[in-house]
Amino acid sequence: MTHERINTVQLHGLTLGYGDRVLFARADIGFGWGEFTALIGRNGTGKSTLLRTIAALSRPIEGYITVNGRRTDSMSRRDIASAIAFVSTEEVKVENLKVADVVALGRAPYTNWVGTLTATDREKVGRALALVGMQGFAGKGIDTLSDGERQRVMIARALAQDTPIILLDEPTAFLDLPNKYEIGLLLRRLAHDEGKCIVFSTHDLAIALELCDTIALLEGGRFYYGTTDMLTGNGDLGRLFEGTALAFDPATRSVRLRKQR
Repeated sequence: MTHERINTVQLHGLTLGYGDRVLFARADIGFGWGEFTALIGRNGTGKSTLLRTIAALSRPIEGYITVNGRRTDSMSRRDIASAIAFVSTEEVKVENLKVADVVALGRAPYTNWVGTLTATDREKVGRALALVGMQGFAGKGIDTLSDGERQRVMIARALAQDTPIILLDEPTAFLDLPNKYEIGLLLRRLAHDEGKCIVFSTHDLAIALELCDTIALLEGGRFYYGTTDMLTGNGDLGRLFEGTALAFDPATRSVRLRKQR
């Protein structure tokens, strides 16, 4: 399936920071439909802050963000929740809830004040579970699942929210290598097949290079944005390792130790 590449999320002169510290200033980039984007950078460069700001959970110092042409600072919480799903790094701590119940929480923007699910809501929950391969776990307790299975459930909850945009803050951080790639492949498939705009922060450079369409690198208070081939070929990815004992090799698209003199 192909999708017109228009900017779903657009940063307009965005400056982020906290206290007296500016993380980056006057950023103007966009993330498009059907694209799987990795947000990479060292700790403290603003990855989580950016995702939270796009989701309207934090405020920028300057500038603004549009989602499908609408400024997020003028949208209601319900409108935001209908446009953007956010999967945080916080550990899932919901005891005595079934998997289907957790995924059904994603329908909150559409249910009545007591959270009654309609037939359409249940259909959305079932489809979300099927998309992440967890339909056979619907009746199991969330606290009985492995880390990888729980992460799939949280992605299913975001899918049940039925938004064009899904933001994920380090969704593979606590997973083993096979599960990291499984989640990465799942997210790429959802972006391409379902036409979602999916942006996730990660420290797994290999996954970003192998699976993503575009990379947004935050380094030194600046954005470096482009396709994986662009950032590999122009040397921008090497900025991630400046001042360290590591270097990025564009030829092999891998990280190596610098030669010691």
